[in-house]
Amino acid sequence: MHYTPRERFIAALNRQMITGRVPHFELVFFLTMEAFGKLHPLQRCFSQWDQMEEKERQLHREDIADTYIMTAERYEHSAIFMHSDPYSVEETIKLIDVIREKSGDKYFLMLHGDPTFEIPNGDQMLDFSYRIADDPEGLKTEAEKRVNNALQMAEKYAKHGQLDGFALCSDYCLNTGPFLSPSQFSEFVAPYLTKVVKGYRDLGLYTIKHTDGNIMPIIDQLVEANPHALHSIDPQAGVDIAEVKRLYGDRLCLIGNVNCGLLDTGTDEQVVESARYALKHGMPGGGYIFSTSNCIYTGMRLSRYHLMLDVWRKEGNYPA
Repeated sequence: MHYTPRERFIAALNRQMITGRVPHFELVFFLTMEAFGKLHPLQRCFSQWDQMEEKERQLHREDIADTYIMTAERYEHSAIFMHSDPYSVEETIKLIDVIREKSGDKYFLMLHGDPTFEIPNGDQMLDFSYRIADDPEGLKTEAEKRVNNALQMAEKYAKHGQLDGFALCSDYCLNTGPFLSPSQFSEFVAPYLTKVVKGYRDLGLYTIKHTDGNIMPIIDQLVEANPHALHSIDPQAGVDIAEVKRLYGDRLCLIGNVNCGLLDTGTDEQVVESARYALKHGMPGGGYIFSTSNCIYTGMRLSRYHLMLDVWRKEGNYPA
């Protein structure tokens, strides 16, 4: 039976094993200039968007859609993670419609949709830490408001009917462990993550929870939040996909684990070994999507991504 890339992706999210190649995608493929001679949408400047006439805006939408689809076609991605700038639900829906018009239902379409607190940036880290001690109820009120706003936005996408789901991309962890202690995480993040995941599910939308770093001290709470999938199973932080699969593979799909650091600075042999390890331990029983432990980021050698994909094409196949 022939399955579309989108159908393969959804089957993996539902922990179903179907014949053929393991689905693959990357949260971001930044090397579009090297690959196609096009800027990635996140690298573009939209400072004059409001000044443009609608005809010019539509030309930009068409070009952005083409960039996403070209990436998915060349590298056999099953999903497209869209970025919209300037950001608004109405503008993003226009982009979704262009991608659907050009590619139909071939690809799983998702957006960022994570309202939960992430690791604060350097300018905000001290203030956030003070608020945990001095204003915990205020933080919880803010967290609740952020979730409610996200669900109101998601209702519009669900009503439109062309979006498949959300990637929840708030990062919680460093390589040494989570920024918040497990008890703090259970107070300030986990309840709101659980609520937003349930809300998206109730709307018929899939959820992929992304966070880099060492998730093991809080992984039970991430799994209990009930996302369809967990990304990125970060080996640079000591997260072993074999162990995560053994413990949680019957509860959610796993995505990732190919070591980005090795793709960047390791040997070819190390890249091949990392890709093989991820496939070997992620594939059994289904519920695995092949990807790096972060993304294909600016400065990475495109040839290393090609090497990783060579392993996947040869060894990432379920028998008929």
